[in-house]
Amino acid sequence: MLTETSAQAARRCVAVLVAAPASGQGKTTVTAALARWHSRQGRTVRVFKCGPDFLDPYWHQLASGAPVHNLDGWMVGMDEVRARLHAAAGEADVILIEGVMGLFDGSPTAADLAQQLGVPVLLVVDAGAMAGSFGALVLGMRQYQPEVPWAGVLANRVATGMHAQMLQTSLREPDLWLGALARIGQGRDAQLLPERHLGLVAAHELPDAMARLNAAADQLADTPLGQMDWAAWQRWSVEFPAAAAAQPPTGQQALQPWLQGRTVAVASDAAFSFIYPANLDCLQAMGANLAFFSPLAGEGLPPCDALWLPGGYPELHAGKLAANTGLQADLRAHVAAGKAVWAECGGMLALGRQITDAQGQSRPLWDILPGTAQMQTRLAGLGMQQCVLQGSVLRGHTFHYSRFDCSAAEVGRTSRARQPVEPGKGEAVYRQGSVHASYFHAWFPSHPRAVAALLGAEPVCWDGPAELS
Repeated sequence: MLTETSAQAARRCVAVLVAAPASGQGKTTVTAALARWHSRQGRTVRVFKCGPDFLDPYWHQLASGAPVHNLDGWMVGMDEVRARLHAAAGEADVILIEGVMGLFDGSPTAADLAQQLGVPVLLVVDAGAMAGSFGALVLGMRQYQPEVPWAGVLANRVATGMHAQMLQTSLREPDLWLGALARIGQGRDAQLLPERHLGLVAAHELPDAMARLNAAADQLADTPLGQMDWAAWQRWSVEFPAAAAAQPPTGQQALQPWLQGRTVAVASDAAFSFIYPANLDCLQAMGANLAFFSPLAGEGLPPCDALWLPGGYPELHAGKLAANTGLQADLRAHVAAGKAVWAECGGMLALGRQITDAQGQSRPLWDILPGTAQMQTRLAGLGMQQCVLQGSVLRGHTFHYSRFDCSAAEVGRTSRARQPVEPGKGEAVYRQGSVHASYFHAWFPSHPRAVAALLGAEPVCWDGPAELS
């Protein structure tokens, strides 16, 4: 969590927001390629990701060599967004921001963020199945929200030089053309950055991840965008003023050392990798000592006062997780001692009795929660969510392809952003002894006291409606 004072001077930095008409157009590849290309030129790069996302930032961190933080006007808050960008502008030559979904999707949208911050948009369009319509699409995107500043457009998955020429001549504003990237392959497995359910395969899971990034940067270097000199890039310099110190929302206390002197164990490996860097910063700002461990490596639970099990892919590693019987015994002893556990999404599934994949094969898990998980081929939950506890609103999101049938007590329920709780909607929050678990991925800085309570600093109070903002 950052705090900036308005007395600090504004800072200028080259900045671009990489967006697209929709998901799957290649904006993550382009953002990571740009980060790697600039890094190879000896420039300091800082990358941000719009909206809730755990997987794309792993690629951007590898490409840039620096942690990647999320930006969102609702979940993160504009004061924190401005403070993060102001701080980055003080140390970076280039700031890259990857949008979320399509340029105008969500609320607030990536376009809203670009307009509020004055950051020009680089539009990435999958042009593999179009020619003249490319120009019409770009014209419509350009005019839909005229106040949004623009850098230009990059055509992705282009077949030939002639195809690229057709795309370029279709533009009503020729100066927007920044080049074309070739089609790298066909199908998911042939993509430069491979996908699976929930999104991209994380960079740390692929031994050739850096080679993939270098290949993308090499392609980018052959485009007009990649051949621009530094003076040309500086036309996209943006002034980032300091943000005033953020005030806590109504009903929420200013951050205090609620976790001072307490050790919070954090599972962290390929099965439990959905961790916002800002959440770790928040825990440390509350005084927590963090103890990381890897269930997949056969490690036991380190000595701790509380445990955070983040989301991830326990369904891909169920055999190894179940085989870690030492950790299972540690978890049971931890809960029997009344020590707190907060388990999010995949972390919750790992605590269940078993998980069944989409092909019907079942595997046992840790059997801490009285629940069973069923993987699905269809998306089961998606969107910004919030829940009310400790007198205010904890913000976050949900995104999962599974169903969890659990007989533990349901003590709370999330709702959509800015909406009251609706019966049967949102995500259940379960409690079993000292364990709280949900599909809900929490953004800890939005309500630190609530997170401290979930980690045992005080009793958790699920106390009716609070102001929804």
